[in-house]
Amino acid sequence: MGPFFSLSGAGKWLGLVAAIWVQAICGNNYTFANYSDALKSLMSLTQLQLNNLSVAKDVGKAFGLVAGFASDCLPTSVLLIIGSVEGLIGYGAQWLVVSRRIHPLTYWQMCVFLCMGGNSTTWMNTAVLVTCMRNFPKNRGPVSGILKGYVGLSTAIFTDICTALFSSDPSTFLFILAVVPAIVCLTATFFLHEIPTPTKNPSELRQETLYFHVFNGIAIILAVYLLAFDITGNHGRVLSLAFAVGLLVLLATPLSVPLYSFISKPLSDSDIERPMKVSLLADQPKTTTTTTTGVELQYLERKRPSIGEDHTIVEMIRTFDFWVLFVSFLCGVGTGMCVMNNMGQMGIALGYLDVSIFISLTSIWGFFGRIASGLISEHYI
Repeated sequence: MGPFFSLSGAGKWLGLVAAIWVQAICGNNYTFANYSDALKSLMSLTQLQLNNLSVAKDVGKAFGLVAGFASDCLPTSVLLIIGSVEGLIGYGAQWLVVSRRIHPLTYWQMCVFLCMGGNSTTWMNTAVLVTCMRNFPKNRGPVSGILKGYVGLSTAIFTDICTALFSSDPSTFLFILAVVPAIVCLTATFFLHEIPTPTKNPSELRQETLYFHVFNGIAIILAVYLLAFDITGNHGRVLSLAFAVGLLVLLATPLSVPLYSFISKPLSDSDIERPMKVSLLADQPKTTTTTTTGVELQYLERKRPSIGEDHTIVEMIRTFDFWVLFVSFLCGVGTGMCVMNNMGQMGIALGYLDVSIFISLTSIWGFFGRIASGLISEHYI
């Protein structure tokens, strides 16, 4: 990203677009049902063994804490590269097996590669979420809602593209899961960076809010577009190609925001971010001074961070909100993942040869739930 473009104020918006693209390909953890039957047949697995493979994939996400710790000492580009390489290896190995380019690996080796594939997305998610929240400190809620919304759509994007162009072939699907995220993440390393932002005035914050509404609107249009493709039945080759082109156009549409920001705000001296003259003691802990026998003793009183501010691990586990979230995720997310992982087997048991439409629809309705809850929380919580 050139310095002129960065100084114009549009650089962080271009970074957010890159983050959106990364999130749009980060939902590969939810796509197991698209190729699970192929793995089961090729490796002669029982249903229990297949379920354990899906568990290995989900265990990879449990190691996302490593990516969280790494985000404090590694730049965004390194996090994205780690995620892309790990995903390329994890899903690449599965593609080699399903495409029969190599003999089926042993069961424990497949567990390792599925775990790597699952863990790869935690590096991508951490990189984009941490960076964008630091770039938009006054709008962390909308940023999180937009990015997580695109994660919800990513499964439908992968599934519908593979359905339209490759007739839901599991081998091709795995190849896409291995290669496309790697390409997108490596591209995002050039645009997604932390950009220090000075305190904004109310008018600039209102403009940011307007831009976030535009991003939400584009995401909703994209979701409706995918939904229309799913519910209109079988499509011919021409319509499928037209759908794929239209999908790429919609994914490129968020670029209109940084472009508009760049054009509407020409570079001037006021646009160049200068060091802010702020007292170094402004954010320091409050001190209380007590004099005893002529000696001054200072007692540091550190205020507990509130919701929305950065917490340490110790501070986090001492909060009631953390444990509410922990229990909610423990009881709620696991059941949803269990359904998603077994969607393919349930569909086949009910007599459906192609279950991709159910996987895509689940992804789309998950997106609407994410975007609706985010918008409601911004207004009422």
